[in-house]
Amino acid sequence: MLQRRNAIIAGLMTVGVLGIYWLLQPRAVLVEVAPVAEQRFTAIVEEDGRTRVRDRFVVSAPLAGRVPRSMVRAGDAVKAGDTLTTITPNISPLLDPRVRQELDARVGAAEAALEEAQALHERAKVLLTRARTDLDRTTQLSARGVVTVTQLERDTFTYQAAERDVVAAALRLHAAEHTLDQARAALKRSSENEGVERFPVSSPIDGRVLKVIQESEMVVPLGGPLLELGNPADLEVTVDLLTTDAALVREGAKVLLERWGGPKALDARVRRVEPSGFTKVSALGVEEQRVWVIVDITSPREAWMALGDGYRVDVKIVVDELDKATVVPIGALFRRGDAWEVFTVEHGRARLRRVTIARRSGRLAAIAEGLKPGDMVVVFPPAALKDGIAVRFP
Repeated sequence: MLQRRNAIIAGLMTVGVLGIYWLLQPRAVLVEVAPVAEQRFTAIVEEDGRTRVRDRFVVSAPLAGRVPRSMVRAGDAVKAGDTLTTITPNISPLLDPRVRQELDARVGAAEAALEEAQALHERAKVLLTRARTDLDRTTQLSARGVVTVTQLERDTFTYQAAERDVVAAALRLHAAEHTLDQARAALKRSSENEGVERFPVSSPIDGRVLKVIQESEMVVPLGGPLLELGNPADLEVTVDLLTTDAALVREGAKVLLERWGGPKALDARVRRVEPSGFTKVSALGVEEQRVWVIVDITSPREAWMALGDGYRVDVKIVVDELDKATVVPIGALFRRGDAWEVFTVEHGRARLRRVTIARRSGRLAAIAEGLKPGDMVVVFPPAALKDGIAVRFP
């Protein structure tokens, strides 16, 4: 009986020890794995881009004035020389009673000055006629020796002075007429429907209206923008890249345009990498140095008929290609210090390996050293994963 009880106690103690050992030993960590493959590797730089019309023309007002409500709409086809809108002179401002009285008084003064100038002009002509008569009489008497030479010279000078007085009086009369016209013009309010000069604004190209900047009737200054014209069939793509990525891009590089709205990706080529960068603040508030890259679409126009100006596209620029490369998902890589490392799975346990990266591109990376095709790597390793720990995966 005693021996049986001791055996039961010993068995319970053994089970307890085994349970404690099972509870304390590290459990296998659930991970996601992916195989290392040998395949063709294409290094790309990926960024959001936007389409734009290659040659955009902004039609501006050649002079200050008033434009009517626009009769053209975005998307309308235009030809070179077509009248897009007209510019008319501004309407004169309304006059308050005090200003109107001042202008009325100015008109009255100008009319009086004109009448005075007319009277002086008539007087000068009368004096000229009299001086002419005296000169003719003195000339006849001088020929018969009745009057002296001095009298003849005096009448001649009087006639010449009278001629100059007539010319001066005519000029004063002309100036008085202009003064009266100016006073009347200041008083008169311009009529919108009568005698208004209209300046036509014509299209410089054959194309379509991209944007109507001034749609409603309004007064525009000299050089004010009115419309934007262009050819929607002649599109290019602009994308701003980080300077570190732009340094890898070469003119003529192959480009793929995806997620633009069509069923298939479009082929394109890099036309220009602009030589000057600019500063851009990211959504996280970090200042970044970026560079504009211009891309030309090389796919047939029929493949992207629905693409228009200002559309968003995903731009993938090919910067390098390797025929045979050891490729792993980018999610398997993590940094420790200045080195890159991965976790491989060997006989059910995680093993830490240091690797050398040849190229990174999007979701994949080409490995130069540290892995071989067929190895299994842990993708997005959890924080609990350590070297040598048991792992399990679905």
